[in-house]
Amino acid sequence: MNRQLIRSYILLVAVAILLFTVPVAFTLTKQLRDDTKQSVQREAATMALLLGNSDPTSCDALVEVAKAYASATPGTVQVTATDSCTPKLPRPDADAALTRATENDKVTADWGSDFIWGKHLVVTVPAHQPGDGPVVGAVRIVYSTSGMTSRLWGIWGFRAGLAVLVLAAAAAIGAIAARRITAPLRELNGMASKFSDGDLTARSPVTGPPETQTLARTLNQGAERLDTLVASQRIFVADASHQLRTPLTALRLSLDNIADGVDDEFVREDVEQATAEVVRMSRLVNGLLVLARAEAKVTAAEPLSLRDIVDERLTMWRPAADERGVTVALGGSIDGRLLVLASPGHLDQVLDNVLSNALEVSPDGGRITLRVESRADAVVLSVLDEGPGMSDAEKPRAFDRFWRGQGLTGRSGSGLGLAVVKQLVTDDGGTVTLADAPGGGLQVVISLRASQKSGG
Repeated sequence: MNRQLIRSYILLVAVAILLFTVPVAFTLTKQLRDDTKQSVQREAATMALLLGNSDPTSCDALVEVAKAYASATPGTVQVTATDSCTPKLPRPDADAALTRATENDKVTADWGSDFIWGKHLVVTVPAHQPGDGPVVGAVRIVYSTSGMTSRLWGIWGFRAGLAVLVLAAAAAIGAIAARRITAPLRELNGMASKFSDGDLTARSPVTGPPETQTLARTLNQGAERLDTLVASQRIFVADASHQLRTPLTALRLSLDNIADGVDDEFVREDVEQATAEVVRMSRLVNGLLVLARAEAKVTAAEPLSLRDIVDERLTMWRPAADERGVTVALGGSIDGRLLVLASPGHLDQVLDNVLSNALEVSPDGGRITLRVESRADAVVLSVLDEGPGMSDAEKPRAFDRFWRGQGLTGRSGSGLGLAVVKQLVTDDGGTVTLADAPGGGLQVVISLRASQKSGG
């Protein structure tokens, strides 16, 4: 927006310069041309009077005036000879202008070019006998226009340089004005950026023109309301965590105690089924709480070491994988300086959910591979398993809450794992997609923002 304002300001000033400076330059050029023509014609008319007198004194004076004029100006004087006065001056070539002067008594001025002027201005003036007598000859001045051309360049060059200086000043003033005009908008953008990073305490100063002040007040009021709603949600999440987890834990302990004291095989089977349902309900509650926290966006993204998080989660999941003979490995290596922008704890939960799903669908003796690819402004994590995979119709629905596919996850999953993954990754400004793994299975592709700050 700053550039558009500056360009508009410069264009406006350029149009003003074009409308005022260029006509003035043309006017000065015309004035220079007219003044020069009148001056040369006046001098030629004076010499024509001396030539028309035809007496020796006038003829000598004509020669002296012509020599003085030639030394003081870039013009040379030519005269036609008369019977009584033959000055020692060059004669003009016979041409149409000389004919019009001597036969038709016409003063002529030839600039030598239709565009401004040529190399010489040629002025021819008829000479009359005293007392308005007949034409007895003509005086011609050939005036070099080189000095006029230099003055012409001076006129246009000065105004061109002045225009450049004015445009430069206009650009500087426009930049200052644009920054002042857009300063309130930058404040609003900064507030929006902080909001997108999870800082709900961000507020915008109420400055600038009335329109931006009204907008800032409206956004600040909305931010206050949103902050209140999020605070209420946080309280709900904390209360729900306490109120739901505690009874479920107590119920599971009670069922375990009952199972230990029951010898009846049918009763034991019923207790085990009830325990499995409690476990599933606990997982469902945990998933809902994680999802609620993610939607609350209580933390802002910050640079985190990807290698530390990946090593920690792989170490945590390897014992569970070893029990089924499943290999959990890192495909390649991760640069220890590689940082990603994520909220603390988000990436841990994302990897836990993805690895849990991958382990659940992996066959005994299978392999789970985590790969990392660093790009210009993003880091891509891919988790590949050797399970049954998903059809093209199932992949778009896999991120829906409570949706469970027809594979192994359909029997014991809560249907919230990938929904939580998508929420957490999206909150951190990333994306997550599903694709077929080479050789069969599912590939979860997680793209996160790369931090410009390098790790130590």
